[in-house]
Amino acid sequence: MTANNEIGVLQPVAELGQLARRHGVLLHTDATQAIGKVPFNAADLDVDLVSLSAHKFYGPKGVGALCLRRRRPKIAIDPVINGGGHERGLRSGTLNVPAIVGFGRAAEEADRTHALRDRLWAGLSDGLDGLRINGSMERRLPHNLNVSVSGLDGETLLVGLDDVAVSSGSACTSENPEPSHVLSALGLSDQLSRASIRFGLGRWNTPDEVDYVVEKVRRLVVRLRDMSPV
Repeated sequence: MTANNEIGVLQPVAELGQLARRHGVLLHTDATQAIGKVPFNAADLDVDLVSLSAHKFYGPKGVGALCLRRRRPKIAIDPVINGGGHERGLRSGTLNVPAIVGFGRAAEEADRTHALRDRLWAGLSDGLDGLRINGSMERRLPHNLNVSVSGLDGETLLVGLDDVAVSSGSACTSENPEPSHVLSALGLSDQLSRASIRFGLGRWNTPDEVDYVVEKVRRLVVRLRDMSPV
């Protein structure tokens, strides 16, 4: 993936593409998490296939795109639906034109949220010890903040943040009680992995909302630590 969906870290896809090309290996990247959040050009990644989904940058749900390299080499793929031979034989049936137009329009209006994310981290880390950023802060999606709060359980934090939309992992593994495999790969202990929460910011969030979350998290962490027998 171009960007990790849980901790927001941007991967060195262009470098990986060059490495794969030198060895004659085809490379596909899922750029769904990155498009609309960071400057994006499929050709710059030097990969052979790139997949995208509109719903991650406020476009319609159920529409996406697959970019294929047209030369050096030309990528050939099998049809998803056989029949009438539309889309040069790759997909038969009538296309969802409104969704496709919505995809393009959403891409035109995509914006970024660096300032709000940095404001959130500055507020949380000011006066609260035992906080850790998971993943790189420099190579990171601008709307993602994944932090661990030592001495606490992520699920307990979620319950206390009853009017704030946060998660303790990725949506893909929300039913899995095990510690995040992504955080484990970073070297975090099971305890610290379970003490992690993920904040996701969007285009309609405001500085006042960020400040509200900061104050609520800080009060909650202090209260829960005071209650903890550890």
